This record gives sequence, structure tokens and C-alpha cells, in this order.
Amino acid sequence: MFPYFFVFLQSIMKTLHIFNPEHEIALAANLAHFTPPHAGRQLKADLGWLPALWADADDYVLVDHSEAARKCYERLRRRLGRPICQFVDRSDLPHLDVQQVKPWGWDSALVTDLHRWGLSVNLLPESSRLECWRQLAHRRTSARLLSSLRLEGTVGEAVECSDVEQVEAFMSRWQRVVVKAPWSSSGRGVRFYDTERLVDQGKLMVDNWIRNVIKQQGSVMVEPYYNKVKDFGMEFERDANGQVHYLGLSLFHTKNGAYIGNLLATEETKRAQMARYLSLDLLDSVRQRIIDNILLADYQGPFGIDMMIVNAPCNATFSKREFSNLNSHLLLHPCVELNLRRTMGHVALSLVPTDDDIRKVMHIELTDHYKIHIRKAQ
Repeated sequence: MFPYFFVFLQSIMKTLHIFNPEHEIALAANLAHFTPPHAGRQLKADLGWLPALWADADDYVLVDHSEAARKCYERLRRRLGRPICQFVDRSDLPHLDVQQVKPWGWDSALVTDLHRWGLSVNLLPESSRLECWRQLAHRRTSARLLSSLRLEGTVGEAVECSDVEQVEAFMSRWQRVVVKAPWSSSGRGVRFYDTERLVDQGKLMVDNWIRNVIKQQGSVMVEPYYNKVKDFGMEFERDANGQVHYLGLSLFHTKNGAYIGNLLATEETKRAQMARYLSLDLLDSVRQRIIDNILLADYQGPFGIDMMIVNAPCNATFSKREFSNLNSHLLLHPCVELNLRRTMGHVALSLVPTDDDIRKVMHIELTDHYKIHIRKAQ
């Protein structure tokens, strides 16, 4: 009796969902009181209703303006046949019957705000856990995971540099590099460099952006530049028992590193697309290694790993077995980024059609406001 009763209680736990897209900028700032830039505030205001796509009918979704969010969601809800959702604003928080909180991502600024707005401290992670998760969100975690995913048919290197001299050494070694801030939002905090253009009077000159990031965040991540063919990712969730669950592939598009949109299709359809580029056995092996090897301390919640298919470097050599029946010039980069939060890939998975023949595209458009559009794929 008791196990079934426990499952029943779990199923009726009311959850407060929060879309806080400024999360990674807040991690970089590491301040309890933090004001996001205008673009982050607008994205949150315009798309704050997003968690309604995966929330249960009895859950709450925290938004800036509940009536505006209700109107935005209603247009999509009717098309998708989703349940009506309860939108609340900060003034409602002290009066809600909430058992758990699930934001886009946890950071100290969010916790400070939720507590200040009246949410019980018992529902919020303490500062030591927040700092642990913040360190896990550092891009060095991606580099560590990458080293454990290097199977035959994969490629990828990433190093953490804490001073300019180290950066210059890897620039000289790789010639074309990608330099990343330890914490930054999608499309920001990433710079591309061609070493030949940085040489001044025979000396390699690192620009002020790199110097400033090292000063502010303690280091930068340096990677060789790869000729990308296709972006994609894998989405996961880690439960309260520490078990990692695979949720599905995310086939997305970016422009200058910034997210544009996702393909909405069944897992079978997405796997068929990936099979045009790589062995599905390789993808499955990488997925299993992630489940078996990723170390996330006590983190509980969704996370995603961005990957890409790249053209092989000119000096790469491969076995005959590795490229039987495949394009011999393509390799898998199995960990471009670890996103220790919910991602747009998770959003896309909440909208996946059940029919293999149906393929749609979800994309974000900015005119005067941010909007999500869903249309048939070409």
C-alpha cells in the first residue's frame, strides 16, 4: 500500500515553474541582487509562459504579468490541445500551495528574489548547493566530460587557461581557435580567432576581451576551431535518486552561435536524419557513456549536451572499419557545451508530434516582442 500511496503523493505535488532565461548571465555575475540586461528581461517578459508547455494542469507558472501570459499561451494551447495552466505573478507567491520549484536554471539571484517575494526558504536550495551547481555549470565541466566521450569517430579538445600566456600557447598550436568565457548565455561569451590576424611585429597579441574575461571570471576555455556541418544535441534529466534519463535528440539551428529554432519530429525521424551523417551505433554509444560517466554531484533536474558534426581535420587518420558506409570526412564532436539547465531542446521535446510523417519547425522571432512560431517543415 505505502509505495502506491507515495507515488500518488508525488503525482499531486504542486510545482512552481519559472522561465528565467537570464540564468547563465546571473551565474557569471554571481550576485544575490542582479539586474539582467534589457534583452534578457524582454525575453522573460514575452515568453514567461513557456513552462505551461510541460507543466501539469494543477501547477503554477510564475510570470511578470499573468493576464498577458494567459493570452499568449491560449493561442498556442488551442492549436496543441494543451490543458489550461495557472499563471501567477510575484504578489501571489506567499499564498500558493507549492511543494517544489522548477526553474529554467538555479542561481543565487533567482533564490534571493523568490525568498524576497514570499516563497518559503524550505523550497529553495541553500547557498552551498547553489555554488556547487554554479561550478558544475562552468565550461570546464564540458571539457572534462568531452575527454570521457572520445570514441573512435569523434573529435574535440578543450582546455582551461588562467593566464594570457597559456592562451597564446594554444593559439600558436591550433592557429584557429574558439575562446569561451566560463559562464555566458547562448551566442555570447564566445569569440573566434585566427592567429595570423593577431600577430603584430612578429608577436602574438591577445585582445582585451580575453584579458577582461580572465580578470572577471578567472579563466577562459580555448578550443580548436572545427568546420561545423550540423548542430544537434541530446537532452537528459537527472532524478532525485541520481539516475540520468535520456529524453531525446534535439536538432536545432543557430546563427552566429545564437539559437534560432528546433525541428519538431519523432525520435525515429530525427535518428533517420542523423543516420545520413554518422553511425547510429556511435550516437548510442556516446549517449550511454554520458549516462554512465557524467558527474553532477547532487544536481537534480534537466540538462542538455550540445554536439556537432564536423569535417575531419586535414591531418586526421581513421580506420577502414570506422567509416564503412559513411561519409569518411565527417566526425562527431560529442560535447560542445553542457547546459546544466532546461534548454530549448527540452521545449521542443514537449511539442514533438506522435506521427512519424509530421515534421514541424519551432523558431523564435524578435520584432517588437519575442514570439514562438510553429510551422510545417519544408
